[in-house]
Amino acid sequence: MAVYLDSPISHLPSPISHLPSMSVPSDIEIAQQAKMRPITDVASELDLTPDDLDLYGKYKAKISLEVSERPPRGKLVLVTAINPTAAGEGKTTTSVGLTQAFRRLGKRVALCIREPSLGPVFGVKGGAAGGGYAQVLPMDDINLHFTGDFHAISSTHALLSAMLDNHLQQGNSLGIDPRRITWPRTIDMNDRALRKVIIGLGGPAEGVPREERFVIIPASEIMAIVALASSVRDLEERLARIIVGSTYGANRKPVRAGDLKAAGAMGLLLKDAIRPNLVQTLEGGPAFVHAGPFGNIAHGCNSVIATRSALALADIVVTEAGFGSDLGAEKFFDIKCRTAGLQPEAAVLVATIRALKLHGGAPRTKLGAEDLGALERGLPNLDHHIMNVKQFGLPVVVAVNRFTSDSDAELKMVVDAARRAGVRVAMNEVWARGGAGGEELAHEVLGLLAEGGARFAPLYDASLPIREKISIVASRVYGAAGVDYSPKADRSIEYLQSIGLGTTPICMAKTQYSLTDDATRLGRPTGFRIAVNEVYPAAGAGFVVAQCGDIMTMPGLPKEPAAERMAVRPDGSIVGLF
Repeated sequence: MAVYLDSPISHLPSPISHLPSMSVPSDIEIAQQAKMRPITDVASELDLTPDDLDLYGKYKAKISLEVSERPPRGKLVLVTAINPTAAGEGKTTTSVGLTQAFRRLGKRVALCIREPSLGPVFGVKGGAAGGGYAQVLPMDDINLHFTGDFHAISSTHALLSAMLDNHLQQGNSLGIDPRRITWPRTIDMNDRALRKVIIGLGGPAEGVPREERFVIIPASEIMAIVALASSVRDLEERLARIIVGSTYGANRKPVRAGDLKAAGAMGLLLKDAIRPNLVQTLEGGPAFVHAGPFGNIAHGCNSVIATRSALALADIVVTEAGFGSDLGAEKFFDIKCRTAGLQPEAAVLVATIRALKLHGGAPRTKLGAEDLGALERGLPNLDHHIMNVKQFGLPVVVAVNRFTSDSDAELKMVVDAARRAGVRVAMNEVWARGGAGGEELAHEVLGLLAEGGARFAPLYDASLPIREKISIVASRVYGAAGVDYSPKADRSIEYLQSIGLGTTPICMAKTQYSLTDDATRLGRPTGFRIAVNEVYPAAGAGFVVAQCGDIMTMPGLPKEPAAERMAVRPDGSIVGLF
């Protein structure tokens, strides 16, 4: 049984009792013990009828695309975070718990989050569907094959790769230069051995030999397109615009998926994958889990269609964006909201004392010990993320995701810092208490929504030159003193601007652990410069990617992958998923 405080911590500096050590079952154990509602009952909370649903068993469904075309009624709330530790700071858990809290308060609410990738599931993080008593269900299905969206995206990506190499083999009438092919292959697994490979070996009948690379599916442009498409027609038009490479010669004419006559078949493979998935929270409320681009190497947001559907059905919609405000939130604002015409009205900024102490120089092995000095040194990181959200015109509340090791003095220091920054603050105990542990946070968000203080606007004009847009993000979002470009990046920028891609938003790809492009520089560094090593097009998605530092689009497994702890029991139940 979870033990918790009766009095809200935000009433500090009154004395508080410590949360004693507690024994909470594992995420998968909690999920397996839950009694789920039939998905038709969950859908009825949003006035969805059986005719609006295609059932995937008793507890999962896809909804009609028509729902996303209905007039919006809801208010959109973004959940973001400070720069995380390797274990994450509970952003998805907070999103789920906040949704559960709103429902407990009688609000008509829906959750919109991304689908997990198998790479992180079997790599470092384990499952990615929330945690503790703030999860989405069925947790094991969502973390594994779910409704098949990732497989459809993988097959679509592979089809384009196969048609591209077949074109080379069958005479290459388009004059594609194999040395200038930019379209990678993909797999939904962390596999460093596939970062650079050679394909087409074995003789003339086996294809044209060339260098190739793999990216993980959340970094695939197909994933970004599924997340940003607004309709079937828009999907196919975006697919046709994908640039796979360029031709021989000085002109380097871009070659697109449409030139290969691939877009129609690609759209066919995605006809179900673009429809949002409806599941439920641990407490039985509606949750849309759809699309899954990473926040560090992609734009990090769930699908536009799911978000629009939720806004048409609920009065409050809670969504999240990958990692910290410097990554997912910036791209949520500058890419997703700009593309879809969304108007977010409030933001929640998740912070943990352990992460702030890490940013202040505390050893990773001692983050559970009280260290007011390290915490004070780490608070500028929180200040910076508050500033980041505010500059997009959104009011913000800091959600302190509470751990049993947090001391009263540490909690008071964070609360005081948030109030000095002029924002609301609330304790967040949804992991241990579910929706009940998020009611204080929910009341603070309701206060922001009632005030109506949002004045959302993207950070830059998309028509600005590529370098200027990168400079704006680097200086205003990261706090950088400047940007340096590799010769390859310089050439790419000139080329992209010459083919009409100079007026798109920018998708910055960098480490999530630091405001800089160096994962080891924690806190709130100053005087640093961002190194842009590569710039490449995502013409179908509608943005240009600037790859910074040593960020990689194909992760590797750690020394002890989470997969080593996973198994299936004889009765079919799962252990070790998280």
